[in-house]
Amino acid sequence: MKAVVWTKYGPPGVLQLQTLDKPIPKDNEVLIKIHATTVETGDCELRRYQMHNRLVLPMRLYFGLIRPTRIKILGQQLAGEIESVGKEVTLFKTGDLVFSPTTMSFGAYAEYICLPSTHAMAIKPTNMSFEQAAAVPVGGLNALHFLKKANIQHGEKVLIYGTSGSIGTYAVQLSRVFGAEVSGVCSTEKIALVKSLGANNVIDYTTDDFSKRGERYDVIFDTIGKSPFSGSVKSLKKNGRYLLANPTVSQMVRGLWTSMTSSKKVMFEFADYHAEDLNFLKGLIEAGKIKTVIDRCYPLEKISEAHHYVEEGHKKGNVIITVEHNH
Repeated sequence: MKAVVWTKYGPPGVLQLQTLDKPIPKDNEVLIKIHATTVETGDCELRRYQMHNRLVLPMRLYFGLIRPTRIKILGQQLAGEIESVGKEVTLFKTGDLVFSPTTMSFGAYAEYICLPSTHAMAIKPTNMSFEQAAAVPVGGLNALHFLKKANIQHGEKVLIYGTSGSIGTYAVQLSRVFGAEVSGVCSTEKIALVKSLGANNVIDYTTDDFSKRGERYDVIFDTIGKSPFSGSVKSLKKNGRYLLANPTVSQMVRGLWTSMTSSKKVMFEFADYHAEDLNFLKGLIEAGKIKTVIDRCYPLEKISEAHHYVEEGHKKGNVIITVEHNH
């Protein structure tokens, strides 16, 4: 099978298209023929080995100190077709069209992958293409995890910081589904997109600082780790919740202190991925309540170009990798 292999840390050129043996599913696994995956900002950070300080040592130990040794194929989510199943699998069958995150096993930059059938996997939404469905698991499940953690109530005021990324685009839509009044923070060229996702108000961070407006919010959700900490905490109402999807070490320490010494809560953790949450998102998609935002698509053979583009930091929603099968 074709696969994009990663053998050293560095620029996009370290990603090499190679031919590998097609994997064979274990008794509890399914073999998925991948039709689409994505390039996430996190994939780029791992590839070049630049990430938040809190992650440097554990990630280095997990992936490899000098070069990546444990994981050779990146890619965090996919949509595809189950080609075969192990003898213990009962939840899925050959021919099922599915979408799924890959979690810490990665591996979606390839024609095939084996995943446990008990994984956070679900049947693909009927009203989505493989490309659209491939972009749901990581952004959708992360957004849902944090918004559920905040226990958003109907009518609450929610501010999403970083509304145009893979998590942010779903966070806006899900907040509206939960009945919140949503304010989004983004750059000038992304205002129209954020409005189209249902935001009640959009704040252009290039000309306006939301934390100096005097507005108060029940929930502030920073999806990218760039909101001003003190300004955000001050902008919360009593019992407000500050959600950090990508916190720095400093934000984590200050967050713990804030949670201990005030009525305001700072929440950060790795999101758990569950099949029931993916099915919940599927239901909302099929009901027309949330959608995928796709910036552009690249074939697997041009994945280095896709990484270059994502690293520029201007993507809107998701960058898709299509996987063509010639046999």
